[in-house]
Amino acid sequence: MIPDWSQIQSFAAVAEHGSLSAAARARNGSQPTLSRHIAQLEATLGLRLFDRSSGGMVLTEDGATLLTHAATMADAAARFDAAQGGHGADLSGTVRLTASHVVANFILPPILTDLHRAHPGLQIEVIASDTTENLLRREADIALRMYRPTQNDVIARHIADLPLGAYAAPAYLDRHGTPDRLEDFAHHTIIGYDRSTLIIDGFAQRGFHAGRDFFAFRSDDQVLCWHMVIAGFGIGFGQRRVGDADPRVMRIADESQVGTMPLWLTAHPDLRRIPRVRRVYDWLARHLT
Repeated sequence: MIPDWSQIQSFAAVAEHGSLSAAARARNGSQPTLSRHIAQLEATLGLRLFDRSSGGMVLTEDGATLLTHAATMADAAARFDAAQGGHGADLSGTVRLTASHVVANFILPPILTDLHRAHPGLQIEVIASDTTENLLRREADIALRMYRPTQNDVIARHIADLPLGAYAAPAYLDRHGTPDRLEDFAHHTIIGYDRSTLIIDGFAQRGFHAGRDFFAFRSDDQVLCWHMVIAGFGIGFGQRRVGDADPRVMRIADESQVGTMPLWLTAHPDLRRIPRVRRVYDWLARHLT
């Protein structure tokens, strides 16, 4: 008996996300449905695909083997869907973007507003996420990423190097003064990331060595870090395109910059042949360069 395609999709989702609950959230589905699909697939194949534990769903050896084939099937299905959707010149319909939380919250809104005015038939979905969505499997049509994509079979265009700067609220600088050099940061309250080493690496490139404990406040949620800067907690870092436009903060001298962040615009080649996706791709490239 050939397994149902929906069962295979559910299997791949649970394998990717590690639990029924996480897979259900990602697919906008329900845990009972996913659980039923997994049970039906195991019964059809006569195999145990997952070891169940309190920590989630762990692939068995048989499950790992099947996942390889499931991924191949998903990629083929995505190519078929993209190919059949590439004809015609209709600019109506949905285009799904994924971008980091900072880009999605602070940079995209005016760009997408102008896009909507120019093409009101387009419907835009945005996944604000710092994780990597799979373009080939239609988790997104277009991705804006802060690193060169490693996924095979995608078109990646380096469209900008976004300069970064150090910022603080005027109230904080009134209380503690403004550092003149990077070394002066050692005497200030600094806001930084938790697991990400982006700021630490930027310091090191300029001869200033600091560890994770250097930061009085740590979070990998960069939007939260920015709000802590606005609140006056301490000195933090952000894209100058965002910080220079925010009247609630002041940029510290250029010597305090921690480098630049690359911005890559990515899409699957098949999807770029769909007129509405190509139009959004070109619009983003023009307005972000």
